[in-house]
Formats: sequence, structure tokens, C-alpha cells
Amino acid sequence: MITIIPVVTKKQRAEFIDFPHALYLGNPNYVPELFIAQSDLLNPKKHPFYKHSEAQLFLAYKDSKVVGRIAAIWNNRHNSINNLNEGQFGYFDSIDNQEVADGLFDAALGWIREKGGNNIVGPINLSTNETCGLLVEGFDMPPMAMMPYNSPYYLDLISNYGFDKKVDLLAYNVRTETASTRAVQLMDRLEERLGRSGIKLRTINLKDFKNEAAKIREVYNKAWDKNLGFVPMTDEEFDYIAEDLKMIVDPRFCIIAEKGEKIIGFAVGIPNVNEIQINIKRGRLLPTGIFKLLFGKKNIKSLRVLMLGVLEGYRKLGIEACLYGRIIRNAKPAGIRGAECSWMLETNYLMNHAIEQINGELYKRYRLYEKAI
Repeated sequence: MITIIPVVTKKQRAEFIDFPHALYLGNPNYVPELFIAQSDLLNPKKHPFYKHSEAQLFLAYKDSKVVGRIAAIWNNRHNSINNLNEGQFGYFDSIDNQEVADGLFDAALGWIREKGGNNIVGPINLSTNETCGLLVEGFDMPPMAMMPYNSPYYLDLISNYGFDKKVDLLAYNVRTETASTRAVQLMDRLEERLGRSGIKLRTINLKDFKNEAAKIREVYNKAWDKNLGFVPMTDEEFDYIAEDLKMIVDPRFCIIAEKGEKIIGFAVGIPNVNEIQINIKRGRLLPTGIFKLLFGKKNIKSLRVLMLGVLEGYRKLGIEACLYGRIIRNAKPAGIRGAECSWMLETNYLMNHAIEQINGELYKRYRLYEKAI
């Protein structure tokens, strides 16, 4: 018998976070999330998301054993900014059992229906500023930092419940040895041309991180304003994420485009800490995980370019290509073998073309689903 219960206690929240460890036991491509980070993200008393929105976690039990989980999400900012009345689901994990999946989806849809929602979209793990999308292509390798992973059978569990595709999110792989050298070589000439228009590129100044982050936040919220379902971050949300990224950021891979004193574009690449996290059992930093994380950082061989944006009015000038080019040029001397550029909307033809021009290979595909309530 399947039982679905709402998560209300600290112990249940810990079970919610830990369930994937048992589900993916023995899977060589599974990377455990850090428990402390997930605990904060799912705690309404700690994460700034809950100052404007809410979420309800659910667990599925079979014979007193956890067999699935899901989060029902009501994002007030998303609905008000995009003039919608919909909920989201996230953190969906289940054994390969349609009855379990159906029970979890029923619970999430029921909660959202009580809020007055008429549609549900997901997987979105809290908001589009966190991890989202269901992996539908590229199951044979671990995910990059801050990207999700799931088994192939999830596609059937979701489709059989009646969800339809909303949009695909693309991930490109750029290898340093196969990246277009011609494109990188053109960067110098392109940067010179931009310089004549007063546009210059530089690395982020970590000594002035607070001010740099504030300027980047403004560009981030404006550059993505027309992206599907995008919700500008509050100052608190952006600062929360920025502080986390500051611990792992490498200035060589965080490039800023400026015109005068104004930041008009930026790209943020982070070391792929999943190369280390994959070996941190159950995502616990203690007693040994913290040492793996601290001492393993220097041996990371891949990057994830997780943010790249240019203000409208400065696009199609070649700034995007220069931002990518700077990261590629800095990667090889640092011993980086490749980078993932993700995620990109399948409808963002300009950015997708820019990555393909430097020999980026589309190697993973994630999907957002939706269902009318």
C-alpha cells in the first residue's frame, strides 16, 4: 500500500533530502547534493525564496520505506510578474512504479489546486534560479555542478500521468582541444573593435565582490527578462546565491563586459565541483567530505558556464562570443579540458548559434513539462 504524507518535521525533511542516495545506490553517474545546502534551501526559515512564496514537500512510503518524493511550489513572484496562475513541481524522485509517481503527482496537484492554480510546470527545484528540468538525453555521464540527474524511466512516469512537453533546455559540451581556434583567434580583433566603441572586457574583482555582485545582479535581472518563466531575483536571493558561488568562483572564468563604469554583460564559469562531490558519501561534509572538497578543488578539470547575459541594445555586437572566447582562452593554461554551457532554451537561437560556432556539441537535453489542472 502506498502512503503519501506532507513533510512537517525536521526528521522528515532529512528523509526527503536523503532519499535519492538510496534510490541511486550503485549508479556511477549519481552525484549526491550537499546535505547542508539542501537543508537550507528547503528550510522556510533560512532561504529568502520563502519570504514571497511557499512550497510543500511530500514523501511516498511503501511498507514504512520511503519510495518517492516531490515538492509542490507556489511562486507568487512568478505568477504576478508573468500574469499567470500556475504552480510548479520539483524534487521529483521515485522508484520505477507508476502508482508511486501518480500518488506524488496527485498530492502536488491537489495542493496547487487548493491555491487556485490552473496549471502545473516542472521539474523546477524551487525556482528557475535553481536546478530545473528533467534529463531526457545524456544519461551516460554525471551531471555538471548545479545540474540535475535522473534515471531514464522518469520520462514514462511523467508522460503516463498526462504531462506534455513545455520546452527543452540544452547543454553544450565545449572541449578545449576541439574548440574552434579560429573563433578564439578572432577574439582579439573583435575585442579591439569593441574597444573603439568604449566596450572593454575584464575579469571579476573578488576584492570588491559585493559591489561587483550588485552590478551583475542588475544585468542578470534585465538580460533574462524575456526568457520563458524567468523571475527576477530579489536582492536577498541574489546575494544568497552569490555568497555560495564566491566560495568556488575562479576570477579567470568570470568575465565582465563594461562600457565606461557600466556593466553591460557578463559570463560566469564555475569549477565543476561535482568531480569532487561524486565521492562525498550522502553529501555529508563531516567527517571527511570537507577535506575532499577543500583539497580536491585544485584538481578539477572541467567548468560549467552557468550564466551569460548581455543587456538588450548591446547584443549582436560580438560581446557574447568574446565572453565565451575569454573563458576558453583562460581554460587551457589552467588545465581545464572542457566546459559545459548550460542551460540554454531551445528557442534561444542566437546564443545556441554562438556556442555552435566555437564547436560546442549539444550533448544533454533537459525538459520542462506542464499539465492543466
